[in-house]
Amino acid sequence: MNSVNQIKNYINGRWRDSQSGNNGDVINPASGQVIASVPLSSKEEVEEAIQAADQAFDGWRRVPVTKRIQYMFHFKNLLEEHAEELAKIITNECGKTYKESIGEIRRGIENVENSCGMPMLMQGTNNEDIATGIDEHMIRQPLGVVTAITPFNFPAMIPLWFLPYALASGNCFILKPSEKVPMSAVKIFELLDQLDLPPGVVQLVNGDKSSVDVLLEHPVIRAVSFVGSTNVARHIYATASANGKRVQAQGGAKNMVIVLPDADMDMTTRIVGDSAFGCAGQRCLANSLAITVGSAKDPFTKAISEKAATLKVGYGLEQDTEMGPVISAQSRDRVFGFVDTGLNEGGRILVDGRGKNVASYEGGYWAYPTVMDNIDPASSVAKTEIFGPLFGLIHVETVDEAIELINSQAYGNMACLFTSSGAAARQFRYEAKAGNIGINIGVAAPMAYFPFSGWKESFFGDLHAQGHHAVEFYTQTKVVVERWIRDWDRKF
Repeated sequence: MNSVNQIKNYINGRWRDSQSGNNGDVINPASGQVIASVPLSSKEEVEEAIQAADQAFDGWRRVPVTKRIQYMFHFKNLLEEHAEELAKIITNECGKTYKESIGEIRRGIENVENSCGMPMLMQGTNNEDIATGIDEHMIRQPLGVVTAITPFNFPAMIPLWFLPYALASGNCFILKPSEKVPMSAVKIFELLDQLDLPPGVVQLVNGDKSSVDVLLEHPVIRAVSFVGSTNVARHIYATASANGKRVQAQGGAKNMVIVLPDADMDMTTRIVGDSAFGCAGQRCLANSLAITVGSAKDPFTKAISEKAATLKVGYGLEQDTEMGPVISAQSRDRVFGFVDTGLNEGGRILVDGRGKNVASYEGGYWAYPTVMDNIDPASSVAKTEIFGPLFGLIHVETVDEAIELINSQAYGNMACLFTSSGAAARQFRYEAKAGNIGINIGVAAPMAYFPFSGWKESFFGDLHAQGHHAVEFYTQTKVVVERWIRDWDRKF
């Protein structure tokens, strides 16, 4: 944990030391120690990667799709072989538990597997004889050079939402990972380097906002994928689309869960607790507010408070750890600040996660689970994505009131319902205004063959990550109308 690595870029098939002279620290959030130095690449270095990708595209798009997917099959096997090593890297730079890191890798591998079906996924359509002797075809072709700008909380999985689909469909791909967690991306690209892809097909460029701006504005970049906060997602969408690019920009969330009186309370508490406090609450599908209906109030409030109070917090590579630290001191202070804000807005603390430490890791960024009751639906705590282990409780009398609370918020990433009633489940599924819906599920994360469907201010764009949406996003349609005159026909 004490060794410091110098992170490199991967440009045109080779590892490169950045010449920018600017670097940032990569910090293990469990210890507070610097474990790597990440370059903040210059505009020239980003442009070099773009140029290399542009030069590689014509050759890569001509590689048959059946051969392109062989690289993905090999990549999948390498990810599985190195899953343990990659999980430890994720835990050390991101803070989540080893079990959570392994789960992240598994979900990423699902997308690599799904991309191996690209020969079928990108098939076109055709009609013969749209007029006498005339046929019409629609085919899919790759866009060119595409990029993804990814966040700190899932440093392996989220790049794999994009990379395998982009490559298998014939594009060249540039990744700009979060400068907080570059080591996972380095490991992924070390595995990609073993595939012997043509130089320039995949590139890794580390950097900050200035590097992102080059990608958003450069005319060679055809499409931009992003995951992060809503404010940044809105900026990414506006800037990149103004420069003529396709954009899929996943924003923030304030995911609510409704608990009905007929819910299995033991199962509900376990699942909601895992959702709220897993990854220290730092995921866009974390439940951060529970709306209890009627008599569910007392048993659920008691059970979730007990769950939060007994959760084992610690370093993610220790076997009994159930929750790790938040990513930074700033994140910890933000969570604690919202606890104070919640109290000022009329909330009541049931479990207080402030002011606690982990033995032997006193320098870590520890925010233990906090449960706050009596949250005002109009308060900032109810409306703001806090991105930490602060869980709030709201109490109403009817399921209609609960659904209205969900639908009245600005975000629409995920909403969940816990019940034994099929009628209530159908009403919720039909009426809830969110793109990912869970019924007796705490994290409604779509499988790789379904799109990750955020709504409202949780998503900017038209086509989401994963599944058929990914194939449509990374390809463009071409319609061909053709007539062939036979020599025999010319005689008449």
